[in-house]
Amino acid sequence: MNRRFLFVLGSSRESGNTETLARRAAEQLPPDTHQHWLPLADHALPDFTDLRRDADHVRPPASGTEALLLDATLAATDIVIASPLYWYSVSGLTKRYLDYWSGWLRTPGVDFKATLAGRTLWGVTALAHEQPEVADPLIGTLNHTAAYMGMRFGGVLLGNGSRRGDVLNDTEALTRAKTFFAQEAPLARFPYER
Repeated sequence: MNRRFLFVLGSSRESGNTETLARRAAEQLPPDTHQHWLPLADHALPDFTDLRRDADHVRPPASGTEALLLDATLAATDIVIASPLYWYSVSGLTKRYLDYWSGWLRTPGVDFKATLAGRTLWGVTALAHEQPEVADPLIGTLNHTAAYMGMRFGGVLLGNGSRRGDVLNDTEALTRAKTFFAQEAPLARFPYER
């Protein structure tokens, strides 16, 4: 299967540092690699309602935002969560998208977890802090999501920047971006499984 990358952009602003860093990393992919870029700000999901125990789940209508995101997620071999570091974790837009995974797990005929098992989850984030450890909660969220889903986890490409374009001054991040997607992603594990 040819690799199909889904870039889920979780910023509320266009062309921010996180997106810029993700695009630099994506430039290194082979030219025949399919790339689908989805800005969550342009495809807003309503608040997630957890109906796990209260209702039957149905596949979302084919024309809506939820169906677009579900189908794009199912079609991807590699899902890249490109979320700025907001309050030490993923953005609200990103968190809402991940919340919808809970519903998709229970949607008949979708086989969401089985479909994503073995595929790869990646992260890209820009933070306005000199110490990368402040991004540990974001990294944990993505690692644990991948572990629960039986996915591989390629890690998180970290860059530094606050004002738009600042990440272009982070030469270490730009160097890491050149080989980020070329690395072999291990099967994700929860910390207690290591």
